[in-house]
Amino acid sequence: MLSVYEGFFSGGARILHSEVVRGLQEGDQHHRVLSIHGEVHREATRQRMEDDACYRSLTAAGVGVTSLGRVFPASGDQATFTGPELADTARATADADVILSLKEQPLRLLNQAGLPRRPVVVCLHRSDPENQGPALGELKAAIADGTVVACVCCAESTRVAYEAAGIPADLLHVIPNGVDLVRFRPDPARRLALRTALDVPAAAPVVVFAARYDAMKNVPLFLRAARVWLERKPGAHVLMCGAGMTAANPGLDADIEAAFGDDRRLADRLHLLGVRHDMEHVYAGADVVALTSSWGEAAPLCLVEGMMCGAVPVATDVGDSAAIVAGHGFVTPPDPEAVAQAWTEAAAARAALAPALASSRERFSRTRMIAAYAALIDGVHTRTSVPPALPEPH
Repeated sequence: MLSVYEGFFSGGARILHSEVVRGLQEGDQHHRVLSIHGEVHREATRQRMEDDACYRSLTAAGVGVTSLGRVFPASGDQATFTGPELADTARATADADVILSLKEQPLRLLNQAGLPRRPVVVCLHRSDPENQGPALGELKAAIADGTVVACVCCAESTRVAYEAAGIPADLLHVIPNGVDLVRFRPDPARRLALRTALDVPAAAPVVVFAARYDAMKNVPLFLRAARVWLERKPGAHVLMCGAGMTAANPGLDADIEAAFGDDRRLADRLHLLGVRHDMEHVYAGADVVALTSSWGEAAPLCLVEGMMCGAVPVATDVGDSAAIVAGHGFVTPPDPEAVAQAWTEAAAARAALAPALASSRERFSRTRMIAAYAALIDGVHTRTSVPPALPEPH
C-alpha cells in the first residue's frame, strides 16, 4: 500500500489518515507514504515534515515515509512535475498494489501520464468539493480514466456533497472517523496536570478550541463568543490550540484585538497554546470542546476526541457536526451570544452528560474504523487483481 499526502502539516485529516495507516500496518498490510511537499508554510507556521507528529508516529511504527522535497507555497505551476519527481513517484507506485490518496489534491500527481497504473482509493475529508479548486476536476478525470476505483467519505455530509458534485454514488463509501479510546478518555490526573501547568483553578470552567487558523474555522466568531463568555464568567478560561494559534500570528492578534478591543484584561484568560502533541491532556482538562466553523467540515476530529475525554461538544451546524453531538452536546447558530450561552449550559451539564458520552464510545472507536478501511481495501485489491477471464472455446 502507498499513501500519497500533499504534505505533513497540522490538521485533522492528516492525523486521522496517519492513524489509519498505522492501524493497517499493525495488521497484515504493508504501508508506505509519499509526501509531495517536505515543508509547508501555512497558518503563520513553518511546518517541516520531520518535525511533524504524524511523520514521527508513522516512522516509529515502521512505515517508510519519503518526500518529493517541494516547499509550499512555491513559485511556478504546482501541477507541473519534473522528470526526477515523476521518476521518484513511479518507483513508489510501482511497488504498490493499491494507492490511497489523502484527499483529492494529490491526484494532480497521480494523474500524470506514464506512471504505473494502480487502483486508487481517494480519502475525502470535507463537505465542500466546490471549494477545492481544480482538485474536483482531477478527481473526476481520474474516475473517468478508471484510476480511482473508490472514495472513502469520513462523513455522510461528505458523501452527499460529492454525489451532488457529480461523483458516482457507487464509488462513495462512508467510514466515520474513529479515535484511540485508550488514549482519548476522561482522566482526572491529566485534567489536574493540564490545569496546573496553565495556572487554571481546578473548579474553573474551561472551553477548548482545537483548530488550525483558517477562515473556515471562523476564528472571529469564536473570539467574540469568548469575550461574551469571559465577561459573564469571571473565573472561566479559554484555550486555543492548533497551527497558527499563537501570539506570533499577526492575523490572530488582529482578531483578538477586534474581539476584545481595549479590554485586554479579559484576554489574560485566553491561552494561546499553538500546536500540541498531548491533546488527550488538553481535552481532559476542558469542560467544553467548541467548534465555530462556517463551512467545509465533515466529521471534525476535535469534537470526537474532546467528547471521548469527557468534554461536552458545542458546534455550529456544519457537515456531520450536529449528528456527532446529538445527545451528547449542543448545536448553536453562528451568533456569539448564542455560542457563549451554549458553553455555559454545556459546562453545567458536563456531569449529567457523562453517562451518554461513556455509552457512545464504541461508536467512535479506532478499531471499528480501521476494520472498515481494511475491508474496503481488501475488496479493492481482490477486484482489481483478478486476471480477465479467457474467452470460451468454440
